[in-house]
Order: sequence, then structure tokens, then C-alpha cells
Amino acid sequence: MPIPPKTNQGREVFMLTEHKKLVISFMFIVACLLVGIGPTLAANEPPAPGGTLPSFGLTVPQNAEARIYLGLSGSGQFTIPQIEAQVVIIEIFNMY
Repeated sequence: MPIPPKTNQGREVFMLTEHKKLVISFMFIVACLLVGIGPTLAANEPPAPGGTLPSFGLTVPQNAEARIYLGLSGSGQFTIPQIEAQVVIIEIFNMY
């Protein structure tokens, strides 16, 4: 019975699997970096004292008392200028 020639098929499959693991690991690292950069870029600088805030939406409270207090109706989103008040004081906490 003739002896079959040695092949590297097992080694090639192993190398292909290792290559896939490296590619997946690299993609995971890049995805993590992109997710982490977003919030950093969004908040470059805090608003200047006496300056104006950028426009942003807040969720209308589900509590009817809170909606009445703020002068809001309905549901969904609202902006700060929609609050029925002469003065609105916003306190910003630096959490990061």
C-alpha cells in the first residue's frame, strides 16, 4: 500500500481560522473606539457662562402633575422654550 504524500491542509485551515480571529478582533476594537469617540466629540466644550444652550429635546413627563407644573401638554418631546415660565434655571453637572 503506497504512503500518501503529506499535505498542509490542516495547517492551512488553522491559519485561516487564526486570520479570521485577528480580523474579528480588529473590527471589535475599531467599533469600541468609534463608540467611545462619539460622546467625546459631541461635548467639546461646556456652554459659556451667560451663553445659550444648543437646541435639544426632552421627553414630556408621564406624570400629569409635572406636565401641568411645566405648562406642557401631550406626549413626545419638548424644548426648553416651550416651558411656560418667566425664568428657567438649568443646572449642568459634569459627570465625566
